[in-house]
Amino acid sequence: MILDKTDKKLLKLLQDDSKQTNKALSIELGLSVTAVFERIKKLDANGIIKKYVALVDKKRVNKGFVAFCHVKLIQHSQDFVVSFEREVAQLEEVLECYHISGDYDYLLKVLVEDMEAFREFMVKKLTRINHIGSTHSMFMINEVKHTTAIEL
Repeated sequence: MILDKTDKKLLKLLQDDSKQTNKALSIELGLSVTAVFERIKKLDANGIIKKYVALVDKKRVNKGFVAFCHVKLIQHSQDFVVSFEREVAQLEEVLECYHISGDYDYLLKVLVEDMEAFREFMVKKLTRINHIGSTHSMFMINEVKHTTAIEL
């Protein structure tokens, strides 16, 4: 699907606030409510819009400790990779997991209450996953930029 100028503006508006009404969007875009509805429907159907979510303030729900964990597997066989990815995907503390190049195989973004909770996560959950050779963790000092919006 090729996005035109209006689609891009619509996506920007939805990324800023997906709870806007079609009427409010139609006023902003200079389109009819029906045209806005049809464009959103097309963006959904083509997988451009994956889903709608509520962004929660992590500090207000007592989950303000962010850690980034590098993980190295003991071997890079397909079985080890598939097994690790399946298991790490089940860990609720892991917000994001990326298979990366470089010295480590994976980068995890972990969100927990505090350092004690992070230690418990490492000891009781992450390091119990088979095939992990080593880990290296870093902790967030300050969140300088955090966005979910993709510039189009």
